[in-house]
Amino acid sequence: MAKSTFYSICLLIVFFTSFLITDAALFGPLKNHVALFIFGDSLFDAGNNNYINTTLKANYKPYGETFFHYPTGRFSDGRLIPDFIAEYAKLPLIPPYLQPGIDHQLTNGVNFASSGAGALVETRQGLVIDLQTQLGYFENVSRQLRKKLGDAEAESLLSRAIYLFTVGGNDYMFPFEINSAVLRSYSPEQFVGLVIGNITTIVKEIYKTGGRKFGFLNMLPLSCTPYAKASLGGGQCFERITPYVKLHNQELPKRLQKLKSEPKGFKYSLLPFYSFLEQRINHPSKYGFKEAKAACCGSGPFRGGKRGVEEYYLCQNASEYVFFDSIHLTERAYQQFAKPSWNGKPALSGSYNLKSLFESN
Repeated sequence: MAKSTFYSICLLIVFFTSFLITDAALFGPLKNHVALFIFGDSLFDAGNNNYINTTLKANYKPYGETFFHYPTGRFSDGRLIPDFIAEYAKLPLIPPYLQPGIDHQLTNGVNFASSGAGALVETRQGLVIDLQTQLGYFENVSRQLRKKLGDAEAESLLSRAIYLFTVGGNDYMFPFEINSAVLRSYSPEQFVGLVIGNITTIVKEIYKTGGRKFGFLNMLPLSCTPYAKASLGGGQCFERITPYVKLHNQELPKRLQKLKSEPKGFKYSLLPFYSFLEQRINHPSKYGFKEAKAACCGSGPFRGGKRGVEEYYLCQNASEYVFFDSIHLTERAYQQFAKPSWNGKPALSGSYNLKSLFESN
């Protein structure tokens, strides 16, 4: 009987110690932990489209060749902007939401971005995970975190987290690709208002869930990508899209300033992707590139054609190029943008760089 009691006490001690270790491992590191939740399109998609029925995938070579040495679903030769931000924040690579078996990684954040997606549900509907659906996925994660951590700890994690966005480019490009009646039904001001309005709605919903700190890329110069020049512009920059891009970049900071003045605790970082890319397209050698007009990989003029069964060209050194494919940048270009986004001077009064946003309360 004494022997049995001794074993019972030992078993109880082992169980109690295991509980304490598990509790410390789960809650201790989370006290000041900052997660990264990622929303948007192919500039941020880390592989979600690998898991849906779509042709908009980067799950084949030569995508991924520089860093990963295999295609991950990222539309580049290597890492994307969020990958570098995660590294600077001492986080692991943030996994795509649809990747199996990520439940144990949720406290670091999740990537919901989908290549081809827009802020409008109608943009490439059926082929992408639109922004509204991405919000639904985030709300699922929020519920999982509350179940795993408890309400108080989950709310604390969500309020410290960063919510990083890049979206809108597909909303403006897609109507021109299909010659949509939208272009005749709405003025550029009205259409941009719809896009910005949808982005704002999503941000407000995340705010209701507990999010307070947001990062946004402004719109890149879509008109002068290899794809736009080759497929839409007849060899020239496709300037018909420029009014939408410029209006987007005028209205987004206004909307962010308004959000900052309304909800309590709303903070944001607005990252100047337009000027960054424009400078490198116009003056590539100044930034260490040899080629900014044509892509490293592709077919046709400027290598701006879509990859398919036809033969394609692949450059020998992707780091010499600004564009890896017809619209997406090389890892080196993304890294050049990520570094000042992390610790550079904010582009707008009232905005933060991402490092300051991560460190803010």
